[in-house]
Parts: sequence; C-alpha cells; structure tokens
Amino acid sequence: MFTEDTINPNNRSGWIEVITGSMFSGKTEELIRRLKRAQLANQKVEIYKPKIDNRYSALEIVSHNKNSILSTPVDSSGNILMLAGKVDVIGIDEAQFFDHSLPEVCDTLANRGIRIVVAGLDMDFQANPFGPVPALLAKAEYITKLHAICLKCGNLAQFTHRIATETQKVLLGEKNIYEPLCRKCYLETIKNR
Repeated sequence: MFTEDTINPNNRSGWIEVITGSMFSGKTEELIRRLKRAQLANQKVEIYKPKIDNRYSALEIVSHNKNSILSTPVDSSGNILMLAGKVDVIGIDEAQFFDHSLPEVCDTLANRGIRIVVAGLDMDFQANPFGPVPALLAKAEYITKLHAICLKCGNLAQFTHRIATETQKVLLGEKNIYEPLCRKCYLETIKNR
C-alpha cells in the first residue's frame, strides 16, 4: 500500500532482492558479498539481523565459512523501519525469524529509494513455507535461489532436514542438527522415520 510515508525523498529507485534456499546453500555468504561490494562502492549500508540468532556472534552476521560483517540485532522488523537512517542499502539476514510485517517494512524502505537485500530460508525443516519469506518473494524484484549439496547422494539440495528429534519450528543449530538433502533423499528420509 502506498501512503504519504512512502514518498521517495532521494528521487531514486529502490528495490528488494531476496536470497533464499536451504541451510548450507550460501545465503549469508552471498548477502555478505553483496553488502561488502556496496561498501566498496562507498554506498551507505546498514545491516540487521534478528536478536535471537546469536550462533556465531551477537553483533555480526557470520556465514558458515566464517565470513562476517557488523550488524545491528533487532527484536522485530518494525525496529528496522525505526532505525533505518539515510542509507543506500539495507541488508537483512535470517529473514525467516522475523515477524510477518517484514515484507511491508521492506516495501516501505524500497519505496523510499533504498536497495533492500534480504537472506532467509524459504522452507522450514518440514518443507513448509517459513515465516515472512514467501511474502517477501512475492514482493521482490530480484530472487536468487541457492542450493546446497545433498549429503546423501551429492545432487543439488533444496531441503533442510532436521537430524535432531526436537519438534519446535525454530531451533537454532548447525551441522549437528541439520543437513541439506535433495528431494529424493529428503522424501526417503522422512518416510523411514
């Protein structure tokens, strides 16, 4: 929805980019790469992540390959809207952990002429759409779907399989809890549980 607060004071075009895929597909690595390139181009960049994701660092976005970039942890997507200053680019990691207002927040910021780069899982461990990511995909101008490598057969993996027996939707973890699987191996694995 377009309102008075969506007026673009910079008179430039903003947009939304979404980087998605399974765990271990390189989403955060790609997000960091794009944000560092923007910084190299002397663009003003702000980076946000959900406060609950402190697996590697409380203040940095860190990829599984240990590449990192400083970020601001926030409790909700509304905080991003409140904190966003005069910037060229906003990066957001782990979008699936944000509330369902994130697409509207990204829309508002893009309407102000800001480039928004978001990374997040598109499906949870049960292969269901995850959090606000499906709505972000619908609003995005650019979508990059990355794939991991299936740990069982070596094909491209798009599913995140939970090895651990916990059943709650959000369970932060790494290779000790999750593995990437292709469709065939994912279906075989959940069938044999």
